[in-house]
Amino acid sequence: MNTVNTPNKPSLKALSGYALIGLSALALSGCANKAVVSYGDAQAVETTDINFGSTDLQKVASQMTDSLLASPVVGTMTANSRPIVFVERIKNKTSEHIDSESITDSISTQLLRSGKFRFVDMTRVEAVREQLNFQNDDVLVNPSTAIAFGQQVGAQYMLYGNLSSIVKSNKDKADVYYKFTMRLMDLKSGLVEWADETEIRKTREKSTFGW
Repeated sequence: MNTVNTPNKPSLKALSGYALIGLSALALSGCANKAVVSYGDAQAVETTDINFGSTDLQKVASQMTDSLLASPVVGTMTANSRPIVFVERIKNKTSEHIDSESITDSISTQLLRSGKFRFVDMTRVEAVREQLNFQNDDVLVNPSTAIAFGQQVGAQYMLYGNLSSIVKSNKDKADVYYKFTMRLMDLKSGLVEWADETEIRKTREKSTFGW
């Protein structure tokens, strides 16, 4: 009598082992692709590329603030009072997309911390106007607690500045030069009471393996 050879079917135990190996491989693959997140020093020097970055923002904000506070004219101006300043948003004249509002915020915050100035926030004028309209026109607000129009104090000085750049590059080297300029104007007389500028130059050279 002829016998027919049939392939041995894997046992249930063997199948369970294969499944376990497969799950382990998937788990290891997931671990290999998982991103690792860690905290770094916010003040550390950024060298990712030569574009305007966090280190540059901190540098120009600190240098301009220190220069303004150290000015003899500003020292006399703030000796017996806290002048009210309007800070205009820094104008970005570079070819890069730079968050100039962050530079403006850093400078105004550092100056406010010095205790020598008070500020008018022009970015919130419309929100303030809406709130005053609500207080004075809405029947839900007690008239005795509503703030009347015409009570806000005007700025005495305006702080404004520009950020510009010059970029040069060839096949072996890229160079970018930034110049940041600021001025403080007396709004009553139109006179510029203080001005200063700071410069940054960054260079990137081509490595053996490319940029």
